[in-house]
Amino acid sequence: MNPTIHIKRIYAGAAKSDGIRILIDRLWPRGIKKEAARLAEWAKDIAPSTELREWYGHDPDRWPEFKKRYKAELKNNEAANTFIEKHQQEKTLTLLYATKDEEHAHAIVLKEWLDHEFTQR
Repeated sequence: MNPTIHIKRIYAGAAKSDGIRILIDRLWPRGIKKEAARLAEWAKDIAPSTELREWYGHDPDRWPEFKKRYKAELKNNEAANTFIEKHQQEKTLTLLYATKDEEHAHAIVLKEWLDHEFTQR
């Protein structure tokens, strides 16, 4: 069984349907109190590296290249493998992120990558 993975902005608030709530940003989101976030985990080690995040700078023109580079980072990231092993049997995961640009969020890339990796194991 592979988990169903949802993504949403952390500012949207918690819902029962979220299942396991995991923050996937390297930096803590502004204006969110830790208690209010209702997180099971803060998986900052599977977020894009600081270098990649700064290079990307949320520039939509860099989105295709960002996706390639981030997937390459994930492939070589031991924390990503550990994350998969840890959550393989979960029913529902919700990956939370803070960026306003919902069409170019790293969460989209991570969800795609995890969906693929979960089915391969």
